[in-house]
Amino acid sequence: MNLRKKIYLYTTVLFAVLLLIMNFTVYTVFSKLVYENERAAISNEMANITKIAQSSIGNVPEAELLRALVPSSGMVRLVHPDKKAKTVASPDEKALREIPAEFISNEEIKTLEKGKKVYMFASAPVILPDGEIGSFQLTRSMESAEKILKTLRFVLGIVTVLAMIPVLISSAFLSKFITRPVATMTATMKEIRKSGQFKRLELEGKSQDELHQMGETFNHMIDLLESNYEKQKLFISNASHELKTPLTVIESYSSLLKRRGLKEPELFNESIEAIHSEALRMKEMTEQLLLLARHDDQWMLDLKLIDLNSFLTQVIRTYGDAFKRTIQLEFGLAENTFIQTDENKLKQLLFIFLDNARKYSNDVIRVTARTEKSEVYIRIEDRGMGIPQKDLPRVFDRFYRVDEARNRKTGGSGLGLSLAKEIADALGVEIRLESTEGLGTAASISIKIT
Repeated sequence: MNLRKKIYLYTTVLFAVLLLIMNFTVYTVFSKLVYENERAAISNEMANITKIAQSSIGNVPEAELLRALVPSSGMVRLVHPDKKAKTVASPDEKALREIPAEFISNEEIKTLEKGKKVYMFASAPVILPDGEIGSFQLTRSMESAEKILKTLRFVLGIVTVLAMIPVLISSAFLSKFITRPVATMTATMKEIRKSGQFKRLELEGKSQDELHQMGETFNHMIDLLESNYEKQKLFISNASHELKTPLTVIESYSSLLKRRGLKEPELFNESIEAIHSEALRMKEMTEQLLLLARHDDQWMLDLKLIDLNSFLTQVIRTYGDAFKRTIQLEFGLAENTFIQTDENKLKQLLFIFLDNARKYSNDVIRVTARTEKSEVYIRIEDRGMGIPQKDLPRVFDRFYRVDEARNRKTGGSGLGLSLAKEIADALGVEIRLESTEGLGTAASISIKIT
């Protein structure tokens, strides 16, 4: 059974049960009120006729007295303590005479059934002429009350049937309304599976209900899948394209080594150096590609407060010692300048700019740090060949190289600045690049002070 039929069935059954419970409650309450009214009425009537009977017993023959007091649909009976009784019944209720006489010494009101009819029975004690206590009994038909209850049962039954018609219609409409987004989503998913194309649901209006939210979540999931798919496709395309060149170089030099390497030591050393250089470049490129392939949510930042003065001092000293380069550090920061960031990611960002400054300049690298209002600026300057103005807008694009020859010479892959942009976005810092061709390049990092 599909979801639409289940909703239709369950809703209909639920409404039907609720309707039956409501009608049953109404009937029960009304029936109880009717019987209580009948009980009160026979109690009053019994009090009146008992008073008349008590004053007339001994003066009027019992048979005549009972005929005068018998109701139009019922029976009166006077029962002596020895269960001898005088009974008078109305013409249409003669069957009541068949009920065995029972002496009841106290007052009592109850219902009884004879055949398929219901009667209200009342009994009260009276003093007989001989001084003994007798039981004066009145039995009255409840046919009129039963007719009212029968009519009520019929009306409630008709109301139940009539009420079920809109219930059936509304249940069908409700099941269709609820399952329509699900059916649309299922059809879209089947279409995606069949065509292999990413498709989204067409959402109507800007409702905030759960079904609309489910549609929005589905479209967001498709956006995410498509984004990841495009990233994966771009990664494979870039990796296969960029790794092809160093692999070709390695293959060429290894073939050269195979043919002439043992005979020409100079060619051997040149080939080994080239293969080693390309291998290192491939390793760096692969690591950068893997980092760039990460989604923004996968950076897993470890944010904490760091003292920027001691952090920059350590980074500059470590980098300068590792690459034997002179780095001039100028501090314009106040003491105890703390920022909240991921220390390792910020260090990686600085290393990328320091690497570029080292690769494209042989002069002293200058690093300055200063505070402006609520931000810290770190500026890394080199006096290298610089970048032409026309290339500056594209230097953060993946695999974009200003000059293929100089990148090959320095070992650049065209991924460093792209990775820097990704890291800066993850850290929430701003980076900017300024350059003058022939004079040098300056990279600035703006960080908000915590």
